[in-house]
Amino acid sequence: MSRGVVERAARSAITGLFVNVALVVVKIGAGLLGNSYALVADGVESATDVFSSIIVWRGITISARSADEDFHFGYGKAETVAAAAVSVLLLGAALGIAVQAIREIIRPHEGPAAFTLVVLVCVIVIKESLFRRVRTVSGEIASRALESDAWHHRSDAITSGAAFAGISLALIGGPAWAPADDWAALLASGIIAFNGFRLLRPAVLDLMDRAPEPQILERVRSAACAVEGVRDVEKIQARRAGMGYLIAIHVQADAALPLRDAHILGGRVRSAIRADPQFLDALVHMEPWESQ
Repeated sequence: MSRGVVERAARSAITGLFVNVALVVVKIGAGLLGNSYALVADGVESATDVFSSIIVWRGITISARSADEDFHFGYGKAETVAAAAVSVLLLGAALGIAVQAIREIIRPHEGPAAFTLVVLVCVIVIKESLFRRVRTVSGEIASRALESDAWHHRSDAITSGAAFAGISLALIGGPAWAPADDWAALLASGIIAFNGFRLLRPAVLDLMDRAPEPQILERVRSAACAVEGVRDVEKIQARRAGMGYLIAIHVQADAALPLRDAHILGGRVRSAIRADPQFLDALVHMEPWESQ
C-alpha cells in the first residue's frame, strides 16, 4: 500500500473527525435548548461518528505497516477490523436512539423550538457533502473502513432529515403533534440500524477471507498470462488485506524448463501481478505444463 494512498485515506478520516466534534456540540446544545429529542439523538449519533473516525484513522495507519515476525502477512486486516467496528457502533447508536425515542413518546413533553430547523438544514448539507467526498475517496482506494465511515456520515444526514420532518410536523400540528419529533428519531434509528447491518456483512466476510469478485481474479490471470513463458494458469487464490489483496497463483510452464529458469519466470509473474497497486503481494507456484 503506497504512502500516498494511506495519507489520503487518513486525511479523509481526520476531516470527518473534526467536523463531527463540532456537530456534536452544536446539535446536542441546540436540541437541549430547543427541546428536541430528535436533535439530541442526532447529536448522539454524531458522537459515535467521532469514535468511528478515530477507529478508521487508526485502522488505516496500522494496516499500512509492513509484515514482520509477528504478522507474516502484514497488518492489512486492521483496516477491515476498523470497518467492522464502525458498523457495530452504528448498530449501538441505533439501539440507544430507539430506546430513548420510545421513552420520549410515552412521556408527554413540550414541543420543539422552531430554530432547531435551521440547525438541521445546515447539518444535512454538511454531512451529505462529507458523505460524497469520503465515499469518492473510499471508491478510488478500495477502503472498506472509509466506505463505512462515509455511510456513517450519510446516516447522520438521514437522521437529521428525519428530525427535520418530525420537528416540522410538531410545529405545524401544535401540542397534539409534539411526539412527531420522537417518532422521527425512532424512524431514524431504523435507518441507521439497516446501514449498520449492510456494512457489517462485507467486513465480516473479508475477515473470513472470502474470495474476491471474478473480475479481480481475471485481472490476476491476465497479468500472469501476459508474461512470456507462461503456458497457462491452473489456480488462483486471493484474500483481502486492507485496501488490497494477497495472491497465491499456480502457473504452468514447459516441463523441461530448468529449475533456475522456472524460478526466474516465477519472479517475473510476481512482478507483473504486483504492478497493479491493488495486489499487495503474490506467491507463485510453478507447475509443469502438459499438452493435451
